[in-house]
Amino acid sequence: MSDSAGSVTTVKIYNQTYGIRGDDPEYIRQLAAMVDRKMCEVAEYTPTVDSTKVAILAALNIADEYMAARERLDRIEDHVNERTGQMNKMLEACVDPA
Repeated sequence: MSDSAGSVTTVKIYNQTYGIRGDDPEYIRQLAAMVDRKMCEVAEYTPTVDSTKVAILAALNIADEYMAARERLDRIEDHVNERTGQMNKMLEACVDPA
């Protein structure tokens, strides 16, 4: 593999060590910490010791958070687009009064 793929950053997720290749080690560590926190939260409230099940439930929780954030962002973008359209109409009326 070429050096352009980035260096390997070692992270620990749910008591397992992984070598993750990427260009931004700090970002990789942040992602790993988020996944580790989520897996630990799930394990605390789920009566299972199966790490695969914990990982799946954590992934579902992360996906739910992502979808909720995406919906909020979409609503904000819609609002901004609506307001931008209104402002453009107001500006056009000032520049070219009919």
